[in-house]
Amino acid sequence: MNLGDRTREQFDENIRLHQLSAETLAEPIARAIERLASTLSEGHRLLICGNGGSAADAQHLAAELIGRFERERPALPAIALTTDTSILTAVGNDYQFDEIFARQVSGLGGPGDLLLAISTSGNSANVVRAIEVAHERELDVIALTGQGGGRIATQLRESDLLLAVPHARTARVQEIHLLILHCLCDGVDALLLGDVL
Repeated sequence: MNLGDRTREQFDENIRLHQLSAETLAEPIARAIERLASTLSEGHRLLICGNGGSAADAQHLAAELIGRFERERPALPAIALTTDTSILTAVGNDYQFDEIFARQVSGLGGPGDLLLAISTSGNSANVVRAIEVAHERELDVIALTGQGGGRIATQLRESDLLLAVPHARTARVQEIHLLILHCLCDGVDALLLGDVL
C-alpha cells in the first residue's frame, strides 16, 4: 500500500466513525449539553481532566468556555486540571501520579460542580481516581471514553453521563472527542443565548 492509499484509508475510517458516532451519540451529547449549560448557568464550575492528547482537549475546552467559542457571551467557569505544573509535580512527587487530578477535585470541586473526565481507554488510573473523589465531593461526571468505557464505565453513577466513542483506536477516539467538545460548546452557547428552548 502506498502512502496516498494509506492516507485515504485513514480518512475513510474517520468518516465511517463520524457517521456511526452521530447515530449513537447525538442524544447522549444533547443530554450532556443540557447538564453542562445548567451547571454553568447556576454559577457552578466545570473541572476537566485527561492525559496526553486528552489533557490538550481539557485545556482546549476550558479556553473555549472562559474565552469564547464562536460568539460573544460572558466567561464561563471552567478549569483544566492539566495546566498547573507546580500542582501536578508536587502532588505527583509527594503523593503519587494517580492523585494529580483527584487532589485538585478535592480542593476545587463542590456540590453542584461537574467533572468532565476524558480517557480514550477509559482506564486511566488518575482519571478513575478523580471520578472517585468527584463522587465523594458530590460532583456529577460526564465521561468521554473510547469503546466500552473501560473501568470508568463501571464506576459511573446513574446521575453521570458516559459518552463512549464506538471505536478502540486512540487516534479515531480523539478525533471524535474533539468534535464532541465543539458540540458541547455550540450547544451551551445555543442554550445560554436563547437559540433553542
